[in-house]
Amino acid sequence: MIRIDRPGDIPRADRSHWREAPFSRWSFSHTPQVLACAPVAPAAEPRPLPEAPADLAGFSVQAMDGQALDLAGWLTATATDAIVVLKDGRLVFEAYAEPCGPHQPHIFMSATKSVTGLILGLLAEAGTVDVAAPVETYVPEVANGPYAGVSLRWLTDMRSAVPYDEARLAAYAEASGWEPRGARADLAAFFAGLEGPPAAPPSPFTYLSGNTDLLGIAMERASGKTFAALVEALIWRPMGAADTAFITLDEAGAPRCTGCGTARDMARLGLLVLEDGVRDGRQILPAAWLEDMRQGGDREAWRTGQWAPAFEGRVTRYRSGWYVNDGPPGMIFAMGVHGQNLFVDRDAGLVVAKLSSQAQFFDFAADQLTHAGVAELRRRLG
Repeated sequence: MIRIDRPGDIPRADRSHWREAPFSRWSFSHTPQVLACAPVAPAAEPRPLPEAPADLAGFSVQAMDGQALDLAGWLTATATDAIVVLKDGRLVFEAYAEPCGPHQPHIFMSATKSVTGLILGLLAEAGTVDVAAPVETYVPEVANGPYAGVSLRWLTDMRSAVPYDEARLAAYAEASGWEPRGARADLAAFFAGLEGPPAAPPSPFTYLSGNTDLLGIAMERASGKTFAALVEALIWRPMGAADTAFITLDEAGAPRCTGCGTARDMARLGLLVLEDGVRDGRQILPAAWLEDMRQGGDREAWRTGQWAPAFEGRVTRYRSGWYVNDGPPGMIFAMGVHGQNLFVDRDAGLVVAKLSSQAQFFDFAADQLTHAGVAELRRRLG
């Protein structure tokens, strides 16, 4: 383990500025002290990550300005707080910047959507939900608004066709529990109050976090369990997580489906996906669902969708909360704003969990540099 040298003050934050630099560097590693959260307990016996340190002395990537960056320069340029690299199930590299550490939970932001997609697959396999069913089957109060007829599949694939203008986005943000406290934040009431004709999906890929939060409410209603309890029982404990994770909540206790956890446990999740959902001979994640994640999804929906120009050559589909690249290199990855990533490259046996506190909500230059660095890790690690 090495420390990343990131100079500068690390001021504490409250809800009024917790996502703004420089406050975010502290708050992203202390989210339960800023937002309402539900704990997700770890396993009684965590999965070991045997160490096999790799020589990465020759690591080099080119920044947008043409500057060659070594490994330390790459980590600093992408505002890395924590990174864990696994090769063939072994821990070959990890590094942390203050105030983050091996056992410090860091917010995953929308990389948690990939966890939500896995929970959906598990509930579908158990017969608890029907992925093709309209969401009002489980959340009846949305039956008279734009989400009427939108299936759980279209929610998880970001193809709901539900329009969000500025006013609706503002109301959603207020309901999420992430903004400064004012009126009671209540996502269920927000969704129930939406007006307008049915959206008639599927649409091209259009990113809406509200889709995932509504999906979380639907899964809670169908299962009779909280989203945090589902993550704990179905994924976190079975995969061998070592540390407590957290799910953020609105003020009414509904899931704002974003989690916090350690980079090591994020890497353990990636390793479980890489190994086809099997741990110690036990099938934890549905093999058919994982295969559909890798092979399913609509290329045309992505090509004509919202983000295709920004991710040209790096994403071909979006399926069940995961971004898919057919290659080369072929891989799937989870992604969240401010630089949260989990890369799973099955062909290379490579998992990279990288958590950051980038100042911009989405920094395309930093994202491209992140992908370039992961490609260099793949090359260096063979």
